[in-house]
Amino acid sequence: MSQHFLLSAAARTLSLSKVMRLSEDEAFETFKAIRWDDNGGEPYCGKCGCTAVYTFKARRIFKCKGCNAQFSLTSGTIFASRKMSLRDILAAIAIFTNGAKGHSALQLSRDLDCQYKTAFVLTHKLREAMAKARDEAKLSGEVEVDGAYFGGYVKPANEKENRRDRRLSENQSGKRQVVVVIRERGGRTLPFVAKAEREGVALVAANVEAGATVHADEATHWDNLTAKFATRRINHSEAYSLDGACTNWAESFFSRIRRAEAGIHHKIAGKYLSAYAREMAWREDFRRTSNGGQFVMIVDAAMAAPVSRQWKGYWQRSAA
Repeated sequence: MSQHFLLSAAARTLSLSKVMRLSEDEAFETFKAIRWDDNGGEPYCGKCGCTAVYTFKARRIFKCKGCNAQFSLTSGTIFASRKMSLRDILAAIAIFTNGAKGHSALQLSRDLDCQYKTAFVLTHKLREAMAKARDEAKLSGEVEVDGAYFGGYVKPANEKENRRDRRLSENQSGKRQVVVVIRERGGRTLPFVAKAEREGVALVAANVEAGATVHADEATHWDNLTAKFATRRINHSEAYSLDGACTNWAESFFSRIRRAEAGIHHKIAGKYLSAYAREMAWREDFRRTSNGGQFVMIVDAAMAAPVSRQWKGYWQRSAA
């Protein structure tokens, strides 16, 4: 029996201990090589694109010879106006990467000896950068679609006579949301947050190529897919897979996000559900990439992402 990829040496190409042993100068050079990899690791102006820059010796900043603009390693990126050291940011990304089902902000704050607020915003900035780096092109081929509900229900009482049916609207708080996932077999995963699973019909129409074959369960709202796509249905009361028709790839995604919610974060607030869903989609899609490869991808995505409109000044209530 062959060894699972995640248990093999090929999956372990990143060592947290090596990252923690980096000096601040080595961390600076690592970030510089990743941010300006298209110029051999040499800095250039983000405003005018000029490659002729001055380097300050007293501070780690640069000055463009063309437009005289001063900029730092993280200027214009999602880490702009940072206070945390570069080595600690690299360590945070390494720890975040190694969490197969995510990593809680509370645990990260303990790992780095920083405030919970700092860890919370940092992890959400990483999720935002990962989402921006994703390929959002339409899916094709064999595509699966399904939905799962999260949050917003009345907790059932222990006594039998006081139990509540959480499926009924009167026993919900109005905050319940559904994650609709559209997943390409052997390809990409696109998650969306909606109020009801039936909204997934329009999402499939907008994000799947017309010639694709869509696999769905027996929920009646998926009947509307037949007008545009070749569809295959699976009745889960009879089987999970039958003659190639199944939604197991979509269920795999839901398994990861539910385990992240129950075992890592314990609660995911509704307004952040989309961010966590996109993170789990990224982890699903790159689960066969080594942790070192994932680490470089996240750092590269963070350095390519612009200043966050949502998370800049979040705790000061000045975010857009």
